[in-house]
Amino acid sequence: MNMAGQDRRSHRPGARAALRGVAGVAVLAAAGTLTACQLPGGDGPEQAPGTAATGPAGPTSAGDPYVPGDGNGGYDVRHYGLKLTITPDGAEQLSGTATITAKATERLARFNLDLTDLKVAKVTVNGKAARTQRGRGELEITPSEPLKKGAEFTTVVAYSGTPQPVDDPILGTYGWIRTPDGVFVACQPSGAQTWFPSNDHPSDKALFDFEITVPAGLTAVANGIPETMPAGGGSPGGGAPERTPGAPLPGTPGEEPGGTPAPAISPVGARATTTSKWHVENPMATYLATVTVGEFAVRDGRTAAGVPVISVADPSLPTSLDAFHRTNVQVTEEFAKLFGPYPFASSGGIVDNADVGFALETQTRPVYGAYGVTPTLIAHELAHQWFGDSVSVTRWKDIWLNEGFATYAEWIWGERSGGPTVQEQFDQLYETDARELWDVPPGDPGRQDMFARSVYDRGGMTLHALRRKVGDDAFFKILKTWTKEKRNANVTTPQFVDTAERVSGERLDAFFDAWLYEKGRPPR
Repeated sequence: MNMAGQDRRSHRPGARAALRGVAGVAVLAAAGTLTACQLPGGDGPEQAPGTAATGPAGPTSAGDPYVPGDGNGGYDVRHYGLKLTITPDGAEQLSGTATITAKATERLARFNLDLTDLKVAKVTVNGKAARTQRGRGELEITPSEPLKKGAEFTTVVAYSGTPQPVDDPILGTYGWIRTPDGVFVACQPSGAQTWFPSNDHPSDKALFDFEITVPAGLTAVANGIPETMPAGGGSPGGGAPERTPGAPLPGTPGEEPGGTPAPAISPVGARATTTSKWHVENPMATYLATVTVGEFAVRDGRTAAGVPVISVADPSLPTSLDAFHRTNVQVTEEFAKLFGPYPFASSGGIVDNADVGFALETQTRPVYGAYGVTPTLIAHELAHQWFGDSVSVTRWKDIWLNEGFATYAEWIWGERSGGPTVQEQFDQLYETDARELWDVPPGDPGRQDMFARSVYDRGGMTLHALRRKVGDDAFFKILKTWTKEKRNANVTTPQFVDTAERVSGERLDAFFDAWLYEKGRPPR
């Protein structure tokens, strides 16, 4: 993530470059655990008729002190199928069905999903009605029969309401954010639960499919590959006209373009709607999901390696969509040379007229607010596709593995674009006496400082110091080995240290301790 300006919040979930900083039914095919007691707050208890299992419940959180209460235990989500109707100006903005497929990792009589405030109409587990209770941020589900350890199961949740942004005194405002013509969805670290029931912690990644219905004239853009290209509605910043609405997405390299029909448009009362479908074929953390809706212009193309690139911008903004799209293509191509093959099925980005001070690396398609985009900000967010999205943290204390790496990639792109060299960036920061840089160890900064300057800048400096210590060849081999061996996985800092030592052939414990875990300025 990156934030605009120089404060900590500009380093919230997103790219540091710029900031320096569903109503319906959900199906869960993975079993989790919920507490038996009613939690305070929330919507109050809700129960479905029928029999209910008795026995053990899974943990009601992932146990991550940086995000208390987030996530759940007892199951592993494999897939989210989200069928959503989004009406930005409606009395209820969201209505949907979530179908969640999961695998029980222990015997479960109850399990929890994270869900904040939205109304739940019905829940089934393996096709049978389940009992539910609501608490603050929790939906506890008791199926009619206990789930055996190792069993795959499907939970369907029908829900609706108007998602509210998260307003955290430390992390700021994020999540489901209204724009003049739609919604902007950026959820790091805990905003997914405001718009769909989920195991809302990055340690449980899953595949996703979206079916999104919006009022005609608006475009919904999600992660992954669309069944058909979204229709654009304007051309921001001049330039060539947007792609023909409803045109099929070109096939993968070596295939002929598909003949999928354009999104269906159907009347709903006096109002027509349009429906699009998006498929995410690599595991994704819940906070990286987006369903951003508005009036958009669209560009699409491919990198030299054949990776589809879809770039989207609100035409009311001064952003040059052509320049934005070119940069998305160039950065994706160049970083593939440095970090290894691009890890996903598509790349690109979304620039929306959202009143936020950050950008976020939503998987395959980062989102940017109205404050504007720069090439280095784009580089920061796209670097996250390797570092943070494909290779993801197991616990938020290791967030420097996301932000330090993306910051360093941003510096590399800046140098290659005629800006300060990476060494100059390092030297300038090394000479500063800022307490926020040297008094906050980036390897475990604490919740208060998880998006602090140290995580970004000192994290990036750690990588440059490593590069100087082991040499360019070993350094970039370390990065490529890391992204290859840990692709689609969750990781920890000790695992990165092990990789760096194995590839370089050097003992690096003392080096990483000084840069990541000790206060004060490490020796050069």
